[in-house]
Amino acid sequence: MVITWTVIAVHIALCVSLIVSVLLHSGKGGGLSEMFGGGMGSAAAASSVVERNLDRFTVFSALAFTFTTMILAIRLQ
Repeated sequence: MVITWTVIAVHIALCVSLIVSVLLHSGKGGGLSEMFGGGMGSAAAASSVVERNLDRFTVFSALAFTFTTMILAIRLQ
């Protein structure tokens, strides 16, 4: 039972981090990442590194979220 509650807590944390990381991505209009200095200003090379790291974090969060979803689906049957 403790394992289930631990997985639920990790699942909720991953859900929030996934939402935040998706919202930080820049789209056609710049998105929220432009607000935090990720715009195509004088540091275009630095923003590409930030975007690449944000992409990696988003993919990791999505995979971990999928994994915890499957664990919860199996445990809560």
